[in-house]
Amino acid sequence: MTDSAPHALHTLIDRVRAAAAHASPLRIHGGGTKDFYGEALQGEALDTTPLAGITSYEPSELVVTVRAGTRLLELETLLATEGQCLAFEPPRFQPGGTVGGMVAAGLSGPARASVGAVRDHLLGAELLNGKAELLRFGGTVMKNVAGYDVSRVLAGALGTLGLITEVSLKVLPMAPAEATLDFECSQADALRLLNAWGGQPLPLNASVWRERDGAGVLSLRLRGAVAAVEAACAHLGGARQDADRSAAAWQALRDQQDPWFDADAHDLWRVSVPQTAPVLAIDGAPPLIEWHGGQRWYRAAPGQGAAIRTSARGVGGHATLFRAAAATGAGAPARSGSTFEPLSPVLERIHRALKREFDPHGVFNRGRLHAAW
Repeated sequence: MTDSAPHALHTLIDRVRAAAAHASPLRIHGGGTKDFYGEALQGEALDTTPLAGITSYEPSELVVTVRAGTRLLELETLLATEGQCLAFEPPRFQPGGTVGGMVAAGLSGPARASVGAVRDHLLGAELLNGKAELLRFGGTVMKNVAGYDVSRVLAGALGTLGLITEVSLKVLPMAPAEATLDFECSQADALRLLNAWGGQPLPLNASVWRERDGAGVLSLRLRGAVAAVEAACAHLGGARQDADRSAAAWQALRDQQDPWFDADAHDLWRVSVPQTAPVLAIDGAPPLIEWHGGQRWYRAAPGQGAAIRTSARGVGGHATLFRAAAATGAGAPARSGSTFEPLSPVLERIHRALKREFDPHGVFNRGRLHAAW
């Protein structure tokens, strides 16, 4: 540990022990870059940023162990010096995001459909639970299968099960070659093409379809060996884009800095559906579609939540109110329901049981996943 890390950890343990004794809620806070995501924040802030630093990094083993308060940018910069990366491209939204927040939010970027999600790259984790106990799950090797894979349950739990203090992550080498191809096509044609290409031995890494100046454009990112990428470009056709401009565009998409996401007067909905799902009948502007058809973003006027969720369920998917419309003072539209889909009775029992086991006093991020508890 760094000189300050033991003291920072002991301070956090003392804070949690005191909060548990009084059943007082604590709000886990790292960089604050994802405070908009989930239900309303509650409780006194519990700052994780002093618990920072890279514990170990073995480039030859493709594993890094890092403390939760470490800035994500710091970790990615270190990996880049070794020609490696977090292949799932965690969104950063703004500067200052931490590794703990990355895991707790469980969000992945454009390459998610090809390389897996955050939880697929999480090998192990250390957790400070609601009883002020320090627990460790998983390990630092890719074939660790002892016991329950609790560490992956933490990905996407938004800190409701405890404070992540340290994680071990699988990292991957950067691809030797990359190319972006553009195709002018409708939304329906883009989905058809993506489904057809998905059944072929192509180095597909990411895709996005949206309208530009009234015309639909499908952008396809290829990554892999030089020969494989060049062969795929020749086979697929399309208009090959400038490498530097494409890299910047994919980065903007990853962090939602793309102009498409500039819509303060609208709710931003994330709709997760099977990749083979057809065009959804949702009122409003055409969506932005990622993950080879599996993730679809919609800008909608407040009040459309029920209709969007009905459309998503109709094709076997679900919808999340990712970012509510910005309030504009008196008379601002009401929030369009809860952030996440209501749980089925069976899943709710499981969630409540996990919460009771890890955080019996309701200390951590109360109401963040489900407003009622």
